Amino acid sequence: MSQHIQQTDILISGGGVAGLTAAAAFGTAGFTTICVDPNPPVTTESDAGADMRSTAFLQPARKVLEAAGLWARLAPHAAPLQIMRIVDAGGETSTARLTRDFNAAELSQEPFGWNFPNWLLRREMVARLAEIPQVDFRPGIATTALATRESGAEVTLSDGSHVHARLVIAADGRNSDIREASGLSVSPTHYGQKALAFAVTHPIPHQNVSTEIHRSGGPFTLVPLPDRDGMPSSAVVWMERGAEAERLAALPVDEFEAAMLERSTGLLGPLKLETRRALWPMMTQIANRFSAQRVALIAEAAHVIPPIGAQGLNMSLADLACLLELCDRDPAHLGERAMLDTYHRRRWPEVKAREIGIDMLNRISMVEARPLRDLRAGVLGALYSLGRVRKGLMRAGLGVN
Repeated sequence: MSQHIQQTDILISGGGVAGLTAAAAFGTAGFTTICVDPNPPVTTESDAGADMRSTAFLQPARKVLEAAGLWARLAPHAAPLQIMRIVDAGGETSTARLTRDFNAAELSQEPFGWNFPNWLLRREMVARLAEIPQVDFRPGIATTALATRESGAEVTLSDGSHVHARLVIAADGRNSDIREASGLSVSPTHYGQKALAFAVTHPIPHQNVSTEIHRSGGPFTLVPLPDRDGMPSSAVVWMERGAEAERLAALPVDEFEAAMLERSTGLLGPLKLETRRALWPMMTQIANRFSAQRVALIAEAAHVIPPIGAQGLNMSLADLACLLELCDRDPAHLGERAMLDTYHRRRWPEVKAREIGIDMLNRISMVEARPLRDLRAGVLGALYSLGRVRKGLMRAGLGVN
């Protein structure tokens, strides 16, 4: 008896924020899409396993979200990011000695972007997928085998079913099984850093300012969130060397809040911890290619960078936008070699350049020696004072010309 093989245009392996966005985008564009992930998405902040990070979608990402039918769902929960503030606190004490504001008003009437908790993104994205007839979302199901040929890819799933897809999209994270099955390698760099991710409330309003405070060990970043129970709220990413990050994660809440107050230089007043603390290892990683036969890598399957300048997921949505454009332009040749070669050729150099830039910024933020911290502050002040350079840096950060 022959085994039934389901036919689909696209199979997406991975149901994180990038994979769910991709499923919504391709389904909305009319492609039959199956999205699988071994772990059902956690869509409530208080549940075990909730992703405590937040995502700042920059201006170009909004177009992708609108095309996927997601923006209307997300907009009511958005915290606009009008100003990106860089603070150097690398002096003798943890106080702000140099502050520079990059204001989106210098470029356009739009904010730089909009920030959302990751668990909320999953909630709204799963709800959107349920509205799209072309999308079959299968949480709790993993990919277990991949076989590709010129005519398409056959994927075996953990429930024993088989799917024939014209294109397989790997959105299954930094340890991507699809990438490995496709024979693609990665080049990782480990920093010995970890990031603490959590949410806080504070008495002083953030006024839609995202603040990166540099001292040593890595940046301490406060990113605006909507008010929580009537109090101003921010998402925090606190990067430190591994042992120090683990020590901080284990501190009693009162001691941790005292450490936060010092490290934040008191800019928003005392910070009250509102969620659990999640630890994430910091690394940079890029695949040697972003495509293989009938396979495209996106998001962390393709590239991983430290959370500096809100680049990570926005690079992932740029992957998606490029791939979607190529598929829309020539749907008859979906997933064929020429299409995927073009995808790799467009995205890999852009991602590599950003990887190099973020790697450099992270290493600068980690410096311990006082003379180097003084040099860091001097360079920031000099770059900011040049208007054309300042605007160029802002455009580069947004990924626009």
